[in-house]
Order: sequence, then structure tokens, then C-alpha cells
Amino acid sequence: MLKLFNVSKTFNPGTVTEKKALRGINLELEDGDFVTVIGGNGAGKSTLLNLIAGVHYTDTGSIFLDGMDLTGKPEYFRAKYLGRVFQDPMLGTAANMEIQENLAMAMRRGKKRGLAWHIQNSEKELYREKLALLDLGLENRLTAKVGLLSGGQRQALTLLMSTLQKPKVLLLDEHTAALDPKTAKKVLELTEEFVQKDHLTTFMVTHNMKDALRYGNRLIMMMEGQIVFDVRGEEKKKLTVEDLLAKFNTTGEVSDKLVLG
Repeated sequence: MLKLFNVSKTFNPGTVTEKKALRGINLELEDGDFVTVIGGNGAGKSTLLNLIAGVHYTDTGSIFLDGMDLTGKPEYFRAKYLGRVFQDPMLGTAANMEIQENLAMAMRRGKKRGLAWHIQNSEKELYREKLALLDLGLENRLTAKVGLLSGGQRQALTLLMSTLQKPKVLLLDEHTAALDPKTAKKVLELTEEFVQKDHLTTFMVTHNMKDALRYGNRLIMMMEGQIVFDVRGEEKKKLTVEDLLAKFNTTGEVSDKLVLG
């Protein structure tokens, strides 16, 4: 479903602040893969996700999505094929618009739009049905402004919006990092539920080792812009936090955030 071939990215090349963020990444995600990605600060996790999303362009290499060459395609072009949830709960929704209006925008993603703005009653029923899955009472608040919701509610809504039109790949960039533990657990459970129900190919960046082990069928570890560990299936299920710490200790790059997470 997703293929990256010899992808590299350097920021501020030729200056004193030059940073080689990615170094010759080769990666393939099969249809339905749920990949968790871990690594220390500056390992290249978010840069890799942003290259897939089109926020940045590759210096070298190619990116293919379901056989389609995305290399050099702008972010808006890729958006109709990708779902994305950001680390900041404020980024995924329009605060001054109603819940139903945010959902309507997500429903129309990648489709041709006219000048009329109208949400049909059948749509509202669908939105109530989908919102009920969140178990947050939002199905009874369709006309409420999203800016009135808590961070956890907005993140859950963003997750729903990103999967409303089944994306070819769902990108999750530390999407529970800004939430309290109870809310983060709820959002992760919803993530797993949506991914399994719609068989979504998913790429989840996280600093939390326990979450990386618990969720998904495949785990990738990154260091200094490279993939240094890639494990899946039964082998992944057998891993422990201690095993991952040992992997990090071999490079001396265990961050406090990883350990405390």
C-alpha cells in the first residue's frame, strides 16, 4: 500500500545547522499493516511521516501509494488519500465551526464541491451514528462549536474525521501525547477499533514503548534518520519494554521521555 525507496532528507544543507533527518530509508507497508514507530528525539519519526503527508519533499528517493507515485506531489493532492491526526488536538478541527460542519468537511474530502452549503438530514443521522461510537455524548451536540470541546473530545473527533472517508493510509503523529493518561487510553482504544473495523493501513508515531508494543502488528525503531529495527507478528508480540530499552542502550540514545512514557 505504501512504499518508500531510498528516501533522504536534510534540513539547512551546507550551513552550521545542517541536519540529516533521514538517510536512505527503504520501507514497505502492506495493505492493513498497523505500524508503530518509536525512536529518540531527532530520530526522524515525524520527518518521515511529514514526507509521506507532503509537508516536506524528499531530497532523494521516491514515495508510492497504492502504486501511485506521490514523489513531488503537493500536500493538498495527497490529502484526499491520507487521513491524519496531529499531536496538537487543536490542529485537526475548525474551532469556530459546528461539530456537524467539521464532519461534513471531512465527508466531502477529495470530492467536487459546489457553492451551496447544506447538510442533509440523512447526513446528520450518519454523523450521530458515528459520534455515538466515541461514547462521549457528542451525538447530541451536532450544532455545538468545536472550540467548546475538551482536548480529548477534539482529538477523538479528529480521529473520526480522518477515517470518515476510508483513507489509503492513516497517519498518527503522537496523537495522544498532549492528552491525560485516561483520555489517551480512550483515544488509543478508538484508534484500534477504527483501524480493525475498516482494515486501515496505519502509521503511528509514538514515544510510548508500552503503546508501541500493545498496538499494531508491526514495530519500527528509528535512530539518526535510519530504521534500525523492524519486527512484526509473533516476534513483535514476544517483545517487552526491557527488550526495546536494550535496543536503545546499544546506541546510548534512551531519552527520558521514552523511559517515563
